[in-house]
Amino acid sequence: MPLAWVFTKWASMNDLSSAPETSKPEGRLRKPDWIRVKAPVSKGYQSTRQLMRDLGLNTVCEEAACPNIGECWTKKHATVMILGDVCTRACAFCNVKTGMPRIVDPLEPEHVATAAAKLGLEHIVITSVDRDDLPDGGAGQFVKVIEALRRTTPDTTIEILTPDFRGKMREAVEAICIAGPDVYNHNLETVPRLYPTIRPGARYYASLRLLEEVKRHDPLIFTKSGIMLGLGEQRLEVHQVMDDMRSAEVDFLTMGQYLQPTPKHAKVEDFVTPQVFDAYGAVARAKGFLQVASSPLTRSSYHAGEDFAEMKAAREERIRKQQA
Repeated sequence: MPLAWVFTKWASMNDLSSAPETSKPEGRLRKPDWIRVKAPVSKGYQSTRQLMRDLGLNTVCEEAACPNIGECWTKKHATVMILGDVCTRACAFCNVKTGMPRIVDPLEPEHVATAAAKLGLEHIVITSVDRDDLPDGGAGQFVKVIEALRRTTPDTTIEILTPDFRGKMREAVEAICIAGPDVYNHNLETVPRLYPTIRPGARYYASLRLLEEVKRHDPLIFTKSGIMLGLGEQRLEVHQVMDDMRSAEVDFLTMGQYLQPTPKHAKVEDFVTPQVFDAYGAVARAKGFLQVASSPLTRSSYHAGEDFAEMKAAREERIRKQQA
């Protein structure tokens, strides 16, 4: 049976974009004031958007309907999404299209490097869709992008946010670690109990093993992971996820409010208050993370450059104290 047919059939059964509308849209919770943001209208936003169009690049900012896009693009910060804009998974929280992806663009690595140079980026975040159709899960494209960035903008620090490379994780992680990103991010997304409904194509402990594998290959690469709140998780479950991450030596934890992209996606069970986010952040810091970002609007790449600088300084301070 042709692989393309299998993925097309699978995608048609799992694509949330073609799912029927929820029968009770009025049941959606109203966004509180602290989660509201202004529509992007600045010249900086428009110029960043045009550059991405000119180079044929996708961004997770747009595809995932990030609420911070106006602020980030005004500052000429964008998270580039490589390997196309069609994903082979159908997570219940994600707004990215599901289906059979197109062939990998061989010019994409150079285009990403060109965008970084034109934007004058000191720090860049590269993510991707899941590509279960590729033999290496897309790891080779991550390597090529990192190499192109090192050639074109050698002073730019590089953060990657990868999928779980299901069934090919060890080889994928090894190849990417050899390429040498500064930060390796892989999000756990939610607590293990909610995986069957929120992240059915992935496995919680497989994602933890990926983060462990990064540290095994290169302990100097910063590791980062994040979860969404508001999906029905319990406080002690969130604390356990923190402990699991620390056991995997994760350096940086991000926590943000889940926002329902469309009525077809998983609903918001609760809008977590800024005070609760602050409390979770305090617990995480006490557990030993080098860096913690915890607020309703926190996203994986939100303020990534500033956070990287703080995390690097925190590691240096910790080493200094250990050697004193």
